[in-house]
Amino acid sequence: MTDTNEIAASSTATPAAPEATQATPVAAPDAIAEQASTDAPSAAPGQARKPRRRGGKNRGGGKAGAQGGNQGAAAPDANAAPTKAGKDQGKARTPHPVLEKLFELYPGLFGARFLPLKRGVYEELVTRHPDAFKPEDLKLAMGLHARSTRYLESVAAGHPRHDLEGQVVEPMAPEHVHHAILELHRRRQMRTPEEGRADLRAQTVTRIARAIDASGLAREDYAVLVRSRDAGINAIVDEALATLAGQDAKAEALLRAFEASGKSEQEFADMYGMTHSEVARTLKRARQVKASPPHATQAA
Repeated sequence: MTDTNEIAASSTATPAAPEATQATPVAAPDAIAEQASTDAPSAAPGQARKPRRRGGKNRGGGKAGAQGGNQGAAAPDANAAPTKAGKDQGKARTPHPVLEKLFELYPGLFGARFLPLKRGVYEELVTRHPDAFKPEDLKLAMGLHARSTRYLESVAAGHPRHDLEGQVVEPMAPEHVHHAILELHRRRQMRTPEEGRADLRAQTVTRIARAIDASGLAREDYAVLVRSRDAGINAIVDEALATLAGQDAKAEALLRAFEASGKSEQEFADMYGMTHSEVARTLKRARQVKASPPHATQAA
């Protein structure tokens, strides 16, 4: 079950205000960020760089100062404090000491790869390491971690939640995947020139369509779950839903043609200039859609 506070946080993750005015991402989509956003102070200006030791270069792309929404605000993937205020962004930064310690203790979770963490992991860390962390410092550091672009990328990819031993404990909630995708879209839009925003939007539509498909929810149910007050975001969701509906219609048409052809899958693929795996995958999807309740979609 999704916590009440998480649902409340998700409902505010797509405000109607213009994106350029948002200083920090609203409510990162999991229990860590939930604790950080409700209890921890905001990151100070300049706390905007991840420690290199914890994960190499920023695969999310872009300069740290451009990702948070406001030019002077801390970037969302802030994991480190600067060695001196006002230094150039290319200068060396001092990693946040708590994040460095977490990297040493749990390199599989906080190292080169970030994995979504289970709910309640903050309390577990406090219990396990009462002498290693001050609760307020840990809470702030976990908030920085959960708002980092690389952590959000892991959530947006639909990876499941993990415990401190690195074991999978539960799937990621569809609404958390969705809001992570939208937050990444906002950050990239801030540093994308006007002429490139159509391509960015198309990429986000495709990503949301995949998330809808993977959720196992009926399209209408997914739309209700993630509907926001932001008309622009709702338009992106509607486009993703329409994309899925079009894919389902094509798959069903291909299934009808295949059943009428009397041919094997390989013969049918050769006749239509398709690969056998493509035909098999499309036919499987069409059969699933056909067997599903009205308007429901299942992951192929």
